[in-house]
Amino acid sequence: MTPDISVIIVSWNVRDLLRDCLDSIRAGADAGHIVLAGSGTGEAAAAPTVEVIVVDNLSSDGTPDLLRRDYPWVRLIEPGENTGFTRGNNIGMQHSTGDLLFLLNPDTVVLGDALPRMAAYMVENPQVGALGPQLLNADGSVQSSRRRFPTLQTAVFESTWLESIAPAGVLDHYYVRDTADDQTVAVDWVQGAALMVRREVLAQVGGFDEDFFMYSEELDWQRRIKAAGWQVVYFPEAKIIHYGGKSSEQVVAQRHIYFQTSKVRYFRKHHGRVAGAFVRLVLLANYAAQLVLEAAKWLVGHKRKMRAERVQAYWRVLRSGLRG
Repeated sequence: MTPDISVIIVSWNVRDLLRDCLDSIRAGADAGHIVLAGSGTGEAAAAPTVEVIVVDNLSSDGTPDLLRRDYPWVRLIEPGENTGFTRGNNIGMQHSTGDLLFLLNPDTVVLGDALPRMAAYMVENPQVGALGPQLLNADGSVQSSRRRFPTLQTAVFESTWLESIAPAGVLDHYYVRDTADDQTVAVDWVQGAALMVRREVLAQVGGFDEDFFMYSEELDWQRRIKAAGWQVVYFPEAKIIHYGGKSSEQVVAQRHIYFQTSKVRYFRKHHGRVAGAFVRLVLLANYAAQLVLEAAKWLVGHKRKMRAERVQAYWRVLRSGLRG
């Protein structure tokens, strides 16, 4: 029996991107790949029924009005506050009914029959608890989305200004570069921009840890999923375009704080307080060094507006202490 799918999208001030995302889902129904719950669109008997839930985090760009006017088949949930990505997804999952939960960023476009392909793979492989499609950049190139669990060494170099001098193999191992982009493979975790999970997994391990406002929440979740005995798989037969970070781009300094604080929290939770403190100090030292460098470039008159913005952002990070 074809399982039902609940697509859960958490959105904040990305109305136009969300429209493209929803249109791509509707195109799948028009092509007969899926049946949209509540729309009367799609008639294929073997196609999975898909409900779409959008949790809107108090957008000010008219997103709720757009959904009510043009997408009556979308179930709109308005918490009345910015719940963040993590709690927003938990709210969406609480309201969902599908056998499979598909957490999808609003800055994505679902290509072709990606949804039924993923559902069929989950049916055929009952040991798989979480499944990630191949993510593509806007130009069609493959976006890195499969991962192994990070180590302390990874934390020092990944997404820091030391990345260019990382020892050979450290980041290759983390990014699973020893497998081909078109190879279906079991991994430790996949990026949460598009992530399918079984409802029984949610019942067994719970949802996202809401101590992670955004970033690293899918890493923590999939670590718990694997610890419960499930497999996590990268599945490139399903393809989704991911534009990346369009909500968080609106608050640059806060994005740095959320990203790095979540990294510290992850290491403290899974590797202990000493490891968490070490990662926090390494990251703060990185920001301090970059602040000094940007300030020096500002003083000599090089792109002063950009340098001033960076100094201000990095100073906010340092003031936060990355303590959450």
